Amino acid sequence: MALTEEQLDSIGEKLVEKFKSVFDPEIPVDIYELGLVYDAQVNADGEVKVTMSLTSPNCPVAESLPREVEQRVEEIEYVTKCYVEITFDPPWERDMMSEEAKFELGML
Repeated sequence: MALTEEQLDSIGEKLVEKFKSVFDPEIPVDIYELGLVYDAQVNADGEVKVTMSLTSPNCPVAESLPREVEQRVEEIEYVTKCYVEITFDPPWERDMMSEEAKFELGML
């Protein structure tokens, strides 16, 4: 059964909240403020595809962080499945962090 526009909007509103609940263990800032989430798409069946990066290709949580994102997103009402795609194109840079993240890390 296809989701209504209202249900899709509800998912979209909650995605950022879920991204902000996932923290990079090496940097005490959430993945959203770090700028690691590049894109999130929701289809009519409630499947979510998240395209994100890591702070480096050698990130020690390269396996566990995407799983945590999937689990958090799948907690959202109407989401049936979440798929995380890791990309390094473009590579993550400190400039991708929000002002809030830079402030938190003492970079401002």
